[in-house]
Order: sequence, then structure tokens, then C-alpha cells
Amino acid sequence: MRLAAAIQGEPFPYRENSLNLFRLVLAGIVLLAHSFYTTGNGEGPHVRGENLGGWAVAGFFVISGFLITRSRLRTQAGDYLLHRVVRIFPAFLVCLIVTAFVFGPIAALLEHGTLSGYATSAVTPLQFVWSNITLYMNEYTIGSTLSDVPYPGVWNGSLWTLFYEFLCYIVVWVLGSLAWFRRNEILALIAFVIVTVAHALSSVVVAAGLDGSFLLFLKLAPFFLGGAVAYYFIERHGIKTVLGISSLIVALLMILVLPGWGGQVSSPFLAYGLLWLSSVVRQPSWIATNDVSYGFYIYAWPVQQLLALVGVGVGAGVLGLIVYDLVAILITFSLAWVSWVVIERPAMARIRRHRPALVR
Repeated sequence: MRLAAAIQGEPFPYRENSLNLFRLVLAGIVLLAHSFYTTGNGEGPHVRGENLGGWAVAGFFVISGFLITRSRLRTQAGDYLLHRVVRIFPAFLVCLIVTAFVFGPIAALLEHGTLSGYATSAVTPLQFVWSNITLYMNEYTIGSTLSDVPYPGVWNGSLWTLFYEFLCYIVVWVLGSLAWFRRNEILALIAFVIVTVAHALSSVVVAAGLDGSFLLFLKLAPFFLGGAVAYYFIERHGIKTVLGISSLIVALLMILVLPGWGGQVSSPFLAYGLLWLSSVVRQPSWIATNDVSYGFYIYAWPVQQLLALVGVGVGAGVLGLIVYDLVAILITFSLAWVSWVVIERPAMARIRRHRPALVR
């Protein structure tokens, strides 16, 4: 009883938090991390073998695990899956189309001065869209475009994570059909432990003949399920400042002391710490009502590649990299805003239904 009282905090403010801002900042960190690669300025800062973009993706996954678990427990299975599909796919498909039929032709004209052969040279624009339509990125190139940039041939080096995020949605969708999962955190904790141990023993997984896609899932799923574990804890005990600060410290220590899998082990603490921060940090009201982080994430890389193609930031040192990042942020934010207003928000508005929450 004393322990329960000691860790009891305030209910998480689902309507008054800054998660939109946090996700936008994380998307910005991914852009900054990628800028070193896309301008040919090395690999940028790393922490325990992972660049800052990789750690930002981990932040995305723990927050997503928290929010998606709550969504699954509060909605019917069909509604949950429909919401997840509509949140991810429309903007993703439009991004593929814009890349293939707007960005690609611009690059072809800049590099070759003509669109001759653009529509017919493998990988064709239609092949690029069709082969990636399931979220799994089979093709990154379009014809001979982006052959003259420091990171050649890759039109979007960020989209690959979406496939694994959606796989995590499916995992929670399946688990959510079990009464045990809906009533307590034990099943979420077991799932978290299983994927974390499997990631830590990745050499055994490789020896078993499983491919790299499964290894990437094992790398990212612990962060998502760590967020799910944090959800149960926060629902029962709320958010408390001392635990929030302590969780961030514990997560940092685990990352530093346990190279290779410390981030995965620390993910429930990382989730709790970030969620606590989101409950005390305020965000602009505009950001609170406009979640442009997803659009920012999916458009950042192609914008960076086009900027590199015209020479912005390439071989220009620190000052050139700063200018490159600022221009990329402004253009990407504009595209993200258009994506939110034209695609994402209308798509979600169409499928929202007022249905009673499930009783756990």
C-alpha cells in the first residue's frame, strides 16, 4: 500500500498534452540526422551506434505504442483497424504519387534537361508507386534520377519504418481481442519481454535463417510494446514528476550501459519519461489542433534530396549545412501542412464515428 501511494500521480492529460509538438520535434530530429547523409557531410552524431534519427524513431514508437494501445482498448476491432489504415495509407500513397510524378520529373529536368525516358526507364514512376503501395519499401529509385547527389538513387529513406509501425498496429489489434490483454498489463509485458530478448539474441535469429526484415521488426517492436506497457502503468498510477525524471535517467543509463539493446530494454521508462514531459511542456494551440508531424516525416527526405540536387548544403561546411536544414524545414513544413489539410484531416473526419467505448 505504501508503494502504491508513493508512485500514485495525476491522471495523464489526454486532452492537454504536447504530444503533437513532441512528434513534430522528433520528425525534425530525423530531418537533421539525415541531412548529414544527404549532403555528404558524414554520418552525424551517434549514440551507442545509432544516429540521432534512429533514436528519434524510437521516440516515435514508444509514444505510438502508448496511444495505439489506448485506442485498441477503447474501440471495436473493426473501427480500430479502419482508423489505423486511414491514418497511415492516404497520406503515404499521395506522398508516393507526388514523389513519382512531381519530384521525380523535377529531378530529371535538373539532371538531364529532359523528361525523355523518364516514364519508361526502370524503375518507372508507376513501378515505384505500385511496388511500395503496401508500405513495404521494395523500390527506392525512379529511373536514373538522383544519380548526382551524395546519397544517390534513394527517393525516400524514411518511409521504411512505416511498414514496421503498421505491423505493431496489427500485433496490438490481435492482442486486443484477448480478454487478458484488455484487463491487465501482463500479456503486454510478456510480449515486450519476448521481442526484447529476441532482439538481444539477434545473432541466434540470424543463424535461424530469418531475413533482415524480421530483424528490423525485432529492433523496433520493443519500443512500441514498451509504450504499451507504459500505458497500463499510467492508466493505473497516473503521471508523477519524480517518476518522470527518474524514468528518463534510467532510460539514459540503460542506453549507455547496455550497447546494442539497452534502448529496447529501457523503452517503458523512455515512454513514461517522454509522456511526463508532454504533460508539463506546453505547446502552441495551433500545433495542438494540427498534427503535421506525419506529413513532415514522410516529405522531409525527398525535399532534402532535391535541395542537395541543386547544390544547397553540399560540401559547404557547417554554415552550409545549417542553411540547408533551415530551407529543408521550411519547405517540408509547408508540404506537411498541405498534407494535413488536404489529405489527413479530411480522411480521418470521414471515418470518425461516435460509438460507446468498450468496457474493460
